[in-house]
Amino acid sequence: MTRFGKTRFGRQILSTVLPATVLLLGISTTAAHAADKVRIMVGGLEKILYLPAKLADQLGYYKDEGLDVELINVAAGSVSETALLSGTAEAAVGAYEQTIHIQAKGKYVTEIAQISACPQEALLVSTKANVKTPADLKGATIGVTGFGSFTHFLTMDILARAGLKPSDASYLAVGAGNTFITAMEQDRTQAGMTQEPTVSILIERKDAHILVDMRTAADTQKALGGDYPGSSIYVRNDWIQSHKDTAAKLSQAFQRALQYMASHSAEEIADKMPASYYNGNKALYVASLKTSLPGFTKDGRMPEDGPKTVIEVLNKFSKDIQGKNIDLSKTYTNEFIK
Repeated sequence: MTRFGKTRFGRQILSTVLPATVLLLGISTTAAHAADKVRIMVGGLEKILYLPAKLADQLGYYKDEGLDVELINVAAGSVSETALLSGTAEAAVGAYEQTIHIQAKGKYVTEIAQISACPQEALLVSTKANVKTPADLKGATIGVTGFGSFTHFLTMDILARAGLKPSDASYLAVGAGNTFITAMEQDRTQAGMTQEPTVSILIERKDAHILVDMRTAADTQKALGGDYPGSSIYVRNDWIQSHKDTAAKLSQAFQRALQYMASHSAEEIADKMPASYYNGNKALYVASLKTSLPGFTKDGRMPEDGPKTVIEVLNKFSKDIQGKNIDLSKTYTNEFIK
């Protein structure tokens, strides 16, 4: 007897039956294709302003979109930039303004999903210092993430609006999180620009209070006179051209994470995150989330006048940007946002 499947008739049956069986079992006909590998550099994965990067992973959105994502935690945005431009990573999560800085160097990267509609930062002042307005910071030492950083330029802009020159205060690179907290507790800084949960930690300990709040879009408009988009996910322009499908999947995974955040409570979101993110105090983490949620975009779309506000601030203080012809249309795209 001829074994089933060896005859022409048997081969016809297999070619007809197998696809139907695969569908009945719920197996995707594309399962045989490897998921798109994407390495994403994040300058502080545990920071709340970058939360959608990890949340999308926790909720399985990357896998849903057919992506094999590796989230790589790094200490600073400069590391992410180097990895992205060298091809060590396919994407980076960081401040939108980095797309402008990179273009000023003759390279092009594009934001494919805007995570936050505002800086989600606050200028804190130590409770030991006699400071009531930004103008009172003359002569103070102010903590920033790093020199020439997002927080550095924002701080100088706030001081300028209060009538001070950049040289009227000193700046100290103290990073974020525990190093920022220690610098203020030891009185090495009298003020500083930082984000959640560091803001809530220092306030709870009564070591600092908020001088200028930019954790929501409304507060940012009061402080800076317009929208100032903060964290985003961006990729190289040349990579987009050859990986449009992957870029769309990545953008949509972030969009879904942002939509989840817009429709769920801080408690529900916190429950999805690793316990290590709570720093031993889940209640404080939830409180920080509640404060931060209004600052995120609901769909990953760039605020209409956001890029214009960012370039105006950078043109005042960044020597790398001054005099450069920046094409803002190449720094972001809403092409992949549903």
